Amino acid sequence: MGEVADLLGVSTDTARRWADSGRLATERTEGGQRRVDGRELARFAVEMSDSPDEHSNLVSARNRFPGVVTKVTRDTVMAQVEIQAGPHRVVSLISSEAVDDLGLEPGVRAVATIKSTNVVVERPE
Repeated sequence: MGEVADLLGVSTDTARRWADSGRLATERTEGGQRRVDGRELARFAVEMSDSPDEHSNLVSARNRFPGVVTKVTRDTVMAQVEIQAGPHRVVSLISSEAVDDLGLEPGVRAVATIKSTNVVVERPE
């Protein structure tokens, strides 16, 4: 739940309350920990973005926006990648080859790094 909270820009307690109330669907692992499916997290992040004043400021040093991929639209050369980073929707145009290399698809964690007019998308290690 800590990682989910970080991606959504809220406290771990808030993420747990959302899970307890059923607002955010979770599963339990064999060890008893909560797990949120990536596609569910993407759905929830988009829903959350409709009311941004509920959320803390997500901008961190070096303009990095950790979030979850919500949509990938592609053709043979280029792709449009949408990332929901807490209340922020970030859209990047990158090559289809980069999308394949990074394994980007809805529900996958990604970080959008913004410098001037360029958005760099990476997968956290």
